[in-house]
Amino acid sequence: MKDFKDYSLKEHNTFGIDAKCSRFLEFEDDQEAVKVASILRESNIPYIIIGGGSNLLLTKDFEGIVVRSDVLGYYIDGNRMTCGSGEVFDEVVEASLQAGLYGLENLSLIPGDVGASAVQNIGAYGVEAKDYIMTIEAVEIASGRVVEIPAEECGYAYRQSRFKQDWKNRFLITRVTYALSQTFKPHLDYGNIRAELERKGIKEPTAQQLRETIIDIRNAKLPDPKVEGNAGSFFMNPIVSREKYESLAAQYEKMPHYEVDSDHVKIPAGWMIDQCGWKGKSLGRAGVHDKQALVLVNRGGATGAEIVALSDAIRADVKAKFDIDIYPEVNII
Repeated sequence: MKDFKDYSLKEHNTFGIDAKCSRFLEFEDDQEAVKVASILRESNIPYIIIGGGSNLLLTKDFEGIVVRSDVLGYYIDGNRMTCGSGEVFDEVVEASLQAGLYGLENLSLIPGDVGASAVQNIGAYGVEAKDYIMTIEAVEIASGRVVEIPAEECGYAYRQSRFKQDWKNRFLITRVTYALSQTFKPHLDYGNIRAELERKGIKEPTAQQLRETIIDIRNAKLPDPKVEGNAGSFFMNPIVSREKYESLAAQYEKMPHYEVDSDHVKIPAGWMIDQCGWKGKSLGRAGVHDKQALVLVNRGGATGAEIVALSDAIRADVKAKFDIDIYPEVNII
């Protein structure tokens, strides 16, 4: 188990913010997770649990304990794939395809760890992690008990779960089990997947071809955090009433949208941010990516506070132009 004092988190957040924590703990198995839970109970100081840091914005040093999982490995039982919470999620997607298990292809190249997929309910191109999560193994911090939580109890919704709400900082997730399919059924009707497949001359893609196409699409519009610090999509796409959507559609003829249900429609936040003129613009050392307005970037040396200031300015402009509130997907500490 790793246990460091006065520890820099620069390598643990993809924005590249050089903030420190008072203490850093990293566990590799259930036994170490139980020990970490005991330390958290006895220390009686604030703590946060992080994953790969791809959905994290640090605005200052954290006067407390930061906990991270490094539980690795996976095993397969039929169509079920159980993965350590510290595994890189995209590597799990690749491994699932190699094992002939399907469903996660559209989530290819989403940054972060397996544990975060269960907390955040990550999603992309019409697929969400909740569609395939079966159970979550964890250590309950208050008791030190090892528990197994069915997905049905996690309150999953768009980019939400009970792990972000009433269960926040209650569990140390050690493993996630995905129930996948042994039959490949591609999801192609979201974004520009079909257009990119057509450009490649592919009519009926294999699972690997779909994965590679998703990767190509993401690489074309998203910056490499090793080159330009970012956390991927910074804002959640707002879900509005159909009445609100129809009112805006009458003003903006080509406004993109995605059907949610008979009463609700999802409007891409990136499109609204672009309409407000923010794409490619900067506010100090923080900026908006020039290819994807949903992504905020660290132009070099930006502080977390500067990125928050940019976020606030963008949110204010979207509210003024569309009368819609957009909210960060990123966890701001």
